[in-house]
Amino acid sequence: MDERAQAATEDGLEASLAPRAARVEASSLPESPLTSVLQVKGLSFAWPASSFRIAITDLDVRSNDHWMLEGPSGSGKSTLLQLLGGVLLPQRGDVRMLGQGWSALSAAQRDRLRADHVGFIFQQFNLVPYLSALDNVLLPCRFSPLRRQAAQSGGGLVDEARRLLAALGLGAKDLQFRRAGRLSVGQQQRVAAARALIGKPALVLADEPTSALDADNRDAFLQLLFSEARSANTAIVLVSHDANLRPHFERHLRLEGEPC
Repeated sequence: MDERAQAATEDGLEASLAPRAARVEASSLPESPLTSVLQVKGLSFAWPASSFRIAITDLDVRSNDHWMLEGPSGSGKSTLLQLLGGVLLPQRGDVRMLGQGWSALSAAQRDRLRADHVGFIFQQFNLVPYLSALDNVLLPCRFSPLRRQAAQSGGGLVDEARRLLAALGLGAKDLQFRRAGRLSVGQQQRVAAARALIGKPALVLADEPTSALDADNRDAFLQLLFSEARSANTAIVLVSHDANLRPHFERHLRLEGEPC
């Protein structure tokens, strides 16, 4: 695909995916970096056909916190991340992002709050395969002027995307401009992490991001992720079944759930 065709494709992608959302007023969000980023009280959720209910009594995630939420396969970890990120709403209880209750916001307001303040690392990465690694990292800044402005605070937007990729081990230009579909699993994982971190979101939610890595690469990836998150004052909530990750996290919660 030549540059003009790729640009046209990207513009079309932006137009089709960009949320048409009402902005949550910035003045209504807490300004202190010590204020809770994410609060959960009495959360309860179950799918209609399930005999298992996700339940969290209390969770308080603050800036720069690194939380691991551990549970076995089938314990609802991916569903929980959707609840924390406002993609799903709890059937009981309250989930608040930067002081805003997800359930109290319209769908458009949830889209805007999530685009501006939450980065996701999906288990399957969810990269756009025909875009370059660099263009994948830049995508959140297309959908959020706030994150775009934050990413540009130290210089150019592309420079910041390239810096993040380099910090996560993808500094070579040929890798940064390679289509995501042609990258290895480990390389795609680093692109997904850079995409989640660009624009200094308040929170990164990560779904089993190390499941495809051996122990050495897993540990190195987590250290790089934590280092970049600390520099941006970003909190991390990671869900995993892997108990070997516990030593890397300052805070830990076992997901027990309950029968419906």
